[in-house]
Amino acid sequence: MSFAGKKSLTAFRKRQKRQGRVRVEVSVDRADAPLLRDIAGALSDPARGSETRAFLRARFEKSAEGFKALLAQAPLDGIDLDRPRDMGRKVEL
Repeated sequence: MSFAGKKSLTAFRKRQKRQGRVRVEVSVDRADAPLLRDIAGALSDPARGSETRAFLRARFEKSAEGFKALLAQAPLDGIDLDRPRDMGRKVEL
């Protein structure tokens, strides 16, 4: 790449960084590439961006912060979690 090309690329990347954008590179199947391009286009479109972002977050964002939260979200209907208290045998000290 020529010096002018490198300079313009550097300037472009600095502008993108100032605007809060980052470069993301992924490797996907050839058949999925158009889909990901469409998703990226929808995210960058001001009219569709917020709706697309909300849909993707609802579908893919992890909501549990830890094991306790994960258990609280688990569907435990019909499962008996009570167990009898076994005090063991009596021991004389």
